Amino acid sequence: GSLPKWVVNRVSQFVAPKAMKKIYKAGLKYPEWKRKHDPEYKPWVYPEQNTLPSVNLAELSVQHADSLENIDETGLPE
Repeated sequence: GSLPKWVVNRVSQFVAPKAMKKIYKAGLKYPEWKRKHDPEYKPWVYPEQNTLPSVNLAELSVQHADSLENIDETGLPE
């Protein structure tokens, strides 16, 4: 659904800046943390370090938003 404009305005004025401050503070501490925690492990730079299984591209399909409206969730737990 859609959110009222006043909710969006309130969130953008108060919640978003607080979240950005927390992210900024965490980012400042990252270099020191990384020095202590496997500094050579950088799979985003060196793909050969990645141990995650690859996704078979043939299994992927494009889903459009209108097709998501007809998803049957009756068998899912609450």
